Amino acid sequence: MRKISPRQLRRMQARMLGNVGLNLKELGTAEEVVIRLQDKELVLRNPSVVEMKIEGESIYQIIGGEPEERTPKVVEERTYEPSQEDVALVAVQAGVSEDEARGALVEAGGDLAKAILLLKSRKA
Repeated sequence: MRKISPRQLRRMQARMLGNVGLNLKELGTAEEVVIRLQDKELVLRNPSVVEMKIEGESIYQIIGGEPEERTPKVVEERTYEPSQEDVALVAVQAGVSEDEARGALVEAGGDLAKAILLLKSRKA
C-alpha cells in the first residue's frame, strides 16, 4: 500500500464529503467560546472551530480548548419610575388620565415624546 501525504488525504476527504453534499471548512482557533446555560456558563479557551455546511444549514463543531465553568452574574433591572411632573405633562399633551400617562412613560422608558406619540396613536 502506498503512502498518502496529508495534503492528498485532505483533498480526498474534501472531494468525498463534497460528493455527499457536505462542505467542511476549518475556521481556525478561537480566543474563547462561551456557552450560556440557565444556571452556568461554560468558557472554552483556544478551541479549534470547524464549520460544516449541509444543504444550506451550518453546523459548528468546537474541538478541544481549556474548559472553565462560571456562574453568570445576575444583573438587576431597575424599573423606571416617572416623576409626577412628567406624568402630568404627558397626560395633558396626550389628553389621557395620569394612570395611562404613567404606563406609557414606563413603556417608553422615560422618553416623553415617545410616550405622547404612543398614547396619541392608541387614541386614533
